[in-house]
Amino acid sequence: MHVGKTRIETDSMGQMTVPADALYGAGTARAVENFPVSGWRMPRLFLAALGLIKQACARAHKDAGRLDADKADAIIAAAGEVIDGKLDDQFPVDVFQTGSGTSTNMNANEVIANRAIEILGGKAGDKSLVHPNDHVNLGQSSNDVIPAAMHISAAVAIHHELVQVLRKLQRVLEEKAQQFDPVVKIGRTHLMDAVPVRMGQIFGGYAAQVSNVLGTLGHAVGRLCELPLGGTAVGTGLNAPKGFAKEVCRLIAGNTSLPFEEAGNHFEAQGARDAALVASAALRSTAIALGRIASDIRLMGSGPRCGLGELQLPAVQPGSSIMPGKVNPVICESVIQVACQVVGCDAAIAAGCTGGVGSVLELNVAMPMIAANLLNAAHLLTGATQVFMDKCLVGLRANAERCGQLVEQSLAMVTALAPRLGYDRAAEVAKQAQAEGKTIREVCLEKKLLSAKELDELLDARKQTGVIK
Repeated sequence: MHVGKTRIETDSMGQMTVPADALYGAGTARAVENFPVSGWRMPRLFLAALGLIKQACARAHKDAGRLDADKADAIIAAAGEVIDGKLDDQFPVDVFQTGSGTSTNMNANEVIANRAIEILGGKAGDKSLVHPNDHVNLGQSSNDVIPAAMHISAAVAIHHELVQVLRKLQRVLEEKAQQFDPVVKIGRTHLMDAVPVRMGQIFGGYAAQVSNVLGTLGHAVGRLCELPLGGTAVGTGLNAPKGFAKEVCRLIAGNTSLPFEEAGNHFEAQGARDAALVASAALRSTAIALGRIASDIRLMGSGPRCGLGELQLPAVQPGSSIMPGKVNPVICESVIQVACQVVGCDAAIAAGCTGGVGSVLELNVAMPMIAANLLNAAHLLTGATQVFMDKCLVGLRANAERCGQLVEQSLAMVTALAPRLGYDRAAEVAKQAQAEGKTIREVCLEKKLLSAKELDELLDARKQTGVIK
């Protein structure tokens, strides 16, 4: 029934007024009224994953003869529009809703049902043509659909987006390691002068750190590829046909090029969110690695005259509204802030997975929040990594002259003399050099401890850095 620019839809609790042109129904309208919390909607990839699940379910039911072909084809087409993002404006439910995500699952069921009704030539709300529960949600429960959508969207975001950009970052860092290998700089431990190291070795270490997180992310994606579909309400599989979940997972795997399969134990898959926790930890590790690399580069680029000045960062924007000519390491700062945010996302996810808080008996009830934070973390890391590469690392330069000056001035250079002079005498040389503002070389020559030739050999900084390429 239509009243002006609205229509009346019903659910098991009664009637609700919805906008006449809305594809959602009574359940969604109730959720919008019940949860006016943040204005944050479920992420795009999550909605696409929901569409993918509904589409695969309809295909499986059609092929098995459990759903009329005309209904199934209309549902498949409508779900395709959800996958493609054409109906995103029809998903108004807040992230902070019912902890099972039932509101968002019903939002998808209603939108797909009403769009399928339109495809069949009917009017939205005519459940005799396509019913959101009986047809779109056939063989499913919010309790297995929502965690499955979480896994699918997070696995896609990590494997198809974040991992790809991190692989590029690793290559860029490896290229910088080769480019910077001729440059010897002073090492620093505890922020104090240490023995020499090649700038290429430093960047090779960064590349290895990225390689390590790629391995961690790969493991996380493997965990996410187990889907709880088929467990329905509590993991027993009530109302899910035999073989249904296996076929749906096969279809989803074909559409995503990821090895999704039915969970081995549905009670674990629905009662806990351990795979999400593993994925969040991998994202946190990635964030911390990126933040560490950005922080080091920012510090080595400090100056340009009164800091370390060992690196020259690309100038991308004016750095001060009051100090003319000042340029700041803004790209590094952006990456560091993203790292902090992702650590915060992980903390929220960990709390949401905790027993007695989110994971309670047969169901986790913090799933929308967990899913949103997983996807936000992956999205932030993907964007920050791309910006870091494009606007900082590609144009990064090493200041070989400044690095050489600092090596020569460092008191830690005396370390190479300790085998010849002994630890105690070498320490005395360092203390005298510090007190008199001289280099290690100058003090040794003045005290005639070693010849100039011996000092040239022993204080050759590059020879102190291990295997020479």
